[in-house]
Amino acid sequence: MKVQPRMVINFIAFQSGWLACVLGGANEQAVAGTLFVAALISLHLTLAHRRLPEASLIAIAALIGFIWDSCLVAFGLMNYPTGNFAPGLAPYWIVAMWALFATSLNLSMAWLKGRTQLAVLFGAVGGPLAYMAGERLGGVQMPDPLLALIAQAIGWSVLLPLLTALASRLNGFESPSAPRWSQNPRGVGGHA
Repeated sequence: MKVQPRMVINFIAFQSGWLACVLGGANEQAVAGTLFVAALISLHLTLAHRRLPEASLIAIAALIGFIWDSCLVAFGLMNYPTGNFAPGLAPYWIVAMWALFATSLNLSMAWLKGRTQLAVLFGAVGGPLAYMAGERLGGVQMPDPLLALIAQAIGWSVLLPLLTALASRLNGFESPSAPRWSQNPRGVGGHA
């Protein structure tokens, strides 16, 4: 897979949106971070060849993230200082981050599509690292960090392959005239 400028831009946009949300959540400015992410997602959808599949991917990822992070909150593994909908639920800025993460699945993270074992490994390591960074910046608290990070590793080792498989089906950046298999990094396994 050749690295394209839009992939680099997507990576930078994701990182800046992630940072805005975490710092906003840590400093009682969750709305500001969330609005920044909403602007990034709007721009992302504007640039997509097919907006409906891409918007569907973003909505589904946001729902999955809301459920996952709400479970972690409900079990007392994560606490968020600001932006909470209600006790026991994930804050809105985390849901925005999940939506933003979905924007990377068909661009800067597309290299994981069709590579399930790598997605499992990357999820098991990258998910907990992101939450550790969020804790260091003050956006999240983990009463029992070891247990929370183990839960994150298990969850992300399942969720990332699931999301990359979903992104293969809901790819708004795939050319409408290109066969699905042409977007697979290994050239196998695509279905119409």
